[in-house]
Amino acid sequence: MSKLRLALLAALATTTAANASEPIPADAFARRQQIQSVSMSADGKTLVALIEAPNSNHKDTALATWNLDNPSAGSVVTPSGERMKFIFASALKAGRVLVSGQQDWTGQLGGCGEGNESGATKTVVNKTYLTDVSQKNFSEAFADKGYKTGVSEDTRRCLDLMSTARLVNPLPLDPENVVIQRYASQSGRDDYYLYNLRTNGTKLLFRADDKTSPELINPRNGEVLVRAESEPSGDDYVFSYSIRNPKTGEFEAQPALSHKASERYAVEFQGIDESTGKYYVLTDKFSDLMQARMYDPVAKKFDEEPLVAHPQYSIGRIILGKQPHDFNKVLGFTVEGLETEVVYTDKDLASLQAGLKQAFPKQTVFIQSYNDDDSRVLFTTESAQHSPSYHLLLNRKNVMDIGSERPWINPAQLGEERLITYKARDGLEIPAIVDLPAGWKQGDAPVPAVVHPHGGPWARDNAGWDASGWVPFMTSRGYAVIRPQYRGSTGFGRKLWLAGDGQWGLKMQDDNDDAANWLVKQGIAKPGNIAIFGYSYGGFAASAAVVRPGGPFSCAIAGAPVTDLARIGRNWSEGRLQRILQGNTVKGMDPMKNTDKASIPVLLFVGDRDVRTPSFHAKGFYDAVQGRVPAKFLLVPNQKHQMPWTYEAQMLTLPAIESFLQKDCNRS
Repeated sequence: MSKLRLALLAALATTTAANASEPIPADAFARRQQIQSVSMSADGKTLVALIEAPNSNHKDTALATWNLDNPSAGSVVTPSGERMKFIFASALKAGRVLVSGQQDWTGQLGGCGEGNESGATKTVVNKTYLTDVSQKNFSEAFADKGYKTGVSEDTRRCLDLMSTARLVNPLPLDPENVVIQRYASQSGRDDYYLYNLRTNGTKLLFRADDKTSPELINPRNGEVLVRAESEPSGDDYVFSYSIRNPKTGEFEAQPALSHKASERYAVEFQGIDESTGKYYVLTDKFSDLMQARMYDPVAKKFDEEPLVAHPQYSIGRIILGKQPHDFNKVLGFTVEGLETEVVYTDKDLASLQAGLKQAFPKQTVFIQSYNDDDSRVLFTTESAQHSPSYHLLLNRKNVMDIGSERPWINPAQLGEERLITYKARDGLEIPAIVDLPAGWKQGDAPVPAVVHPHGGPWARDNAGWDASGWVPFMTSRGYAVIRPQYRGSTGFGRKLWLAGDGQWGLKMQDDNDDAANWLVKQGIAKPGNIAIFGYSYGGFAASAAVVRPGGPFSCAIAGAPVTDLARIGRNWSEGRLQRILQGNTVKGMDPMKNTDKASIPVLLFVGDRDVRTPSFHAKGFYDAVQGRVPAKFLLVPNQKHQMPWTYEAQMLTLPAIESFLQKDCNRS
């Protein structure tokens, strides 16, 4: 494949990459991405993205749209507003564009959102808007203009603050309709509508309630094919599913799919095989790992053998065609190891992917979308050293480079990434991602290291580019970083996931300690020269390390941590179903009850708009340990829990992390 450079982003300023021997400056991660959230309309005529807003000093975003029939004409650009900042965009159809924004909010929340649950009044609210490719008018997406009638003042305030509807299914073959979900303020339920993007007209499809919701929607016409149901049963709940009989139109119960909430099995409908009437279902009911299986709603049973299974990893999704020439055809599947592998069973796509991998060696290639005649294919490339880049393949011959998220970062400043497993002290295999400083090779002198557990804890890390920026920020400064997928992590099988129940600060923490010991055994690090740094649940793990006697860490950095285990356990147990699903698992060693055992320096930071792990966790722990160990506390103005974070917030936290690791960590 030849490569054709077309400067879609020629109007944006470029920055020369830094010298490979220099640490990557904090500004390189704090500033807005040059381009992000890139998508192409189904007909291949429109490209939509968020770009770095012109004249914003790299601190803000703008919405951009291009006419791909004439890309050299440039883009239409609308910068974020003074308060509402664009954080996501997507090309729809009928010339429409979906864009999401967020803004700071200080005040009463009217009974909605996470801040209401934690009693916070400083938070961030989100809105979703519809516009067209000309970006002349923006309106709240799919909104019901009469939604505020007959409701209380608190509810009205809540509805004013938050988006009340969302896109559920794009209906790829329909030229102008999509399926949306809209909150019905008077009934307190979610209603599902067919929504016309040209006229804004709606047609009711389904009314959900506390017990019933749509599980799978027909991508041809929006009809609900499968509905999910939940019913209390003694001290438990039962999750069940009913499937529409195409002959009678009635939903029929499917006992083979039912399971108790406490069993925590997964049942995920991916689609329907229209030739047989069987359904593609991802489930771990037959294996420790997620498998793809066919389910027969007439026989009311699964096929004997899986459709797709992997001996080591879970199947992540079934890839189904969305264009007229391949609609609803199985094109491939994903395998969810430490990095996501896309396997195409469609010969044409498999050949295309192989060619793109050859053109971009040592990078992961993801085919995002294509038009019906395959003349325009949008794909992304990335690796641990390369931030995501976006490209168009034209007529299967030429590659048009659209842009990279962070082109100013020199890949040579970042070292090798390894995917490994290590044995925990009880023999459990723990997957992990190891990132090394540039130039380090086996046999070289040990380097300072950081154990970096992820948040969640019911979450996981993925290999490749680290969107938070923390990993490349540290490796470019000479640190080796290991990210253990400790017990309690999801995506690596039920055994590893369920092994975390009730083990907060105990066996889950052992896994982090054992990751540090693995680094020492491999000659990557030496004892007394290893820190632990985590965010959210990872912040809990860092706080737990401060008060666990005899640990391997010389210091800890706890970002947005949970430190009061008893309090978070109560919060997660307020609802009966939530208590069954997760509340009962939040048990173990409580850092706040063990602050008298603090033994290593700690830096704690949290945003003042964080309503998921409010600042009282970090501040309370800091107050309790500061007289026992060197301790620092940083309250970050206008930072929320989730990314994206502001330029100003990153420029506070990243230098604080660097300074603490260099100056305050007890190195030996």
